[in-house]
Amino acid sequence: MVRNAKAARQQPTDQRSAFDRFVEQIEVRVSQAPFFGVCAGVVALWVVSIPLWKDLHEWQIAIHTVGAVFTLLLVVLLENASRRATEALQEKLNVIAEALAALLDSSAQDNPELKKVEEKLREAVGLEDRH
Repeated sequence: MVRNAKAARQQPTDQRSAFDRFVEQIEVRVSQAPFFGVCAGVVALWVVSIPLWKDLHEWQIAIHTVGAVFTLLLVVLLENASRRATEALQEKLNVIAEALAALLDSSAQDNPELKKVEEKLREAVGLEDRH
């Protein structure tokens, strides 16, 4: 029990939803070489399966339908991951801008030029709207 409590203190709790964790895992998996190998294998199996199909048109429709559905799902998941990464990056930049603005504010007491720069920074990144 002590070991579990120690492990719980060392690992931060994951506040993300199950969907967010799923998207992250998919993003990691599809960006690696084995995923490309699986996709190439599926295409190779499709190509050699031509004798199993009675109609060449149905054979082509099968891969196009599966490919379209799979592509749609991956695009949606990867766009979600990209959006979350962009939001996280923006939040980090906002924190840096806030810190810089605070530093400029503390140094601007004697220097009116620094005060103008600080105001310009706050206006540019919208810090006045959040405080």
